[in-house]
Amino acid sequence: QVQLVESGGGLVQAGGSLRLSCAASGRTPIMDAKGWFRQAPGKEREFVAAISWSGGSTYYADSVKGRFTISRDNAKNTVYLQMNSLKPEDTAVYYCAADPGRLYPGRKEYRYWGQGTQVTVSS
Repeated sequence: QVQLVESGGGLVQAGGSLRLSCAASGRTPIMDAKGWFRQAPGKEREFVAAISWSGGSTYYADSVKGRFTISRDNAKNTVYLQMNSLKPEDTAVYYCAADPGRLYPGRKEYRYWGQGTQVTVSS
């Protein structure tokens, strides 16, 4: 059974930075697609960023381009989300996701999901 565990969330002031991590454990197949999503109170879950196995393909939501960077360390089965210049509207629960299938632009279906980590940005 595959488990994804996020860490690194917390409270930060606007303009600050946080780095989220998501470690996979268990019998993990090779996950080509790894991504981050977020859900703010009263809103639907939305895509934030995704990365392919090699790291050669990355995709970002327009709202985070230039501020967030996704990366992965396959040897550690971990995906990261570096978040800079944070804004109050970035406040949400952030979820990591992984899938053995091929990453493609706009992918929203992932087989495995973490439990989420809260990110709160104060103004």
